[in-house]
Amino acid sequence: KIQKALAPPYTLENLTLDVSASVGAALFPQHGNDADTLLQRVDVAMYAAKQDKKDFVLYSEKLDQQSPRRLSLVSELREAIKNDELSLRYQPIINNLTQVVSEAEVRWRWEHKIHGTLNPDEFIPLAERSGLIYPLTQWVITNALRQQSAWRTLGLDLGMAVNISAQTLLDPEFVDQVTGLLAAHDVPPQQLILEITESSIMFDQELALHILTRFSDMGVRIAIDDFGTGYSSLSYLRKLPVTQLKIDKSFVLDMLENENDAVIVNATIDLGHNLGLKVIAEGVENEDILKRLRQRGCDGMQGYHINYPLRSEDFLPWFYNAAHLGQRAVAAKGEIRSSI
Repeated sequence: KIQKALAPPYTLENLTLDVSASVGAALFPQHGNDADTLLQRVDVAMYAAKQDKKDFVLYSEKLDQQSPRRLSLVSELREAIKNDELSLRYQPIINNLTQVVSEAEVRWRWEHKIHGTLNPDEFIPLAERSGLIYPLTQWVITNALRQQSAWRTLGLDLGMAVNISAQTLLDPEFVDQVTGLLAAHDVPPQQLILEITESSIMFDQELALHILTRFSDMGVRIAIDDFGTGYSSLSYLRKLPVTQLKIDKSFVLDMLENENDAVIVNATIDLGHNLGLKVIAEGVENEDILKRLRQRGCDGMQGYHINYPLRSEDFLPWFYNAAHLGQRAVAAKGEIRSSI
């Protein structure tokens, strides 16, 4: 009935639109004896329907090979988002030209009551499979912008980079949600950086281009994260309103010992600059790599040699009180600067 109801085309502002739905189902008591279990499993079925481009999928154990612990984490994550049991870390990014910390990348953590602090690798795949990635990303952006606004009042005006999944990027409400959050926290759009992977924009290239263009027109900056690990077309990337390329750390970590990695890093820097883009290297974990990237003209660097992702309460003391791996931060005339 749902499929039939959505089958006729819809007219919106003189445009005729075809709408389709992916439906997942789970049955009581075959697939669960309580609401949380049924919701977990119906989310799995719906995700399978979307992934396989099917109209309807009924849950089966074959669709979900996760351990009981991971299954229980889904319902717990849903509650964690509601109850603010998540936390953020901020990893500084050094601008090579000005030698200041000009941006910070937001890292996500889940402060689990039983399992302790969980890294994104442990719960992001769950969020994507269960349909929780959108509310999770909304929570992250909301709290990141709130922190950014608080820092701005103290004179620390950093760009804030947030990783965005394909599901979130292609959600029709995403642009309007971000617009509202920027206004609510009085953060200039150009101080928000959305990091997307090459693979995420290949699901629906036309829609991705449309959404990214809307963000760009607002002033929001777009970065291609983990550049070099995807399989996207350079001709397509050229069309995107991208402002930054971020070199994947797998190439940066071994660039001094592995000639192939060094070639990729150098080529990416040259490619980015020829396209008028800023290039940032991830995985800067020692001084020798930092020096080499500076020599090659890489625009920005981040990694453990700069600093680990920091809690908000630790970021300002680190920034002001110096001695972070040879970098010294000072405050002058209300402005925060660092010299290397």
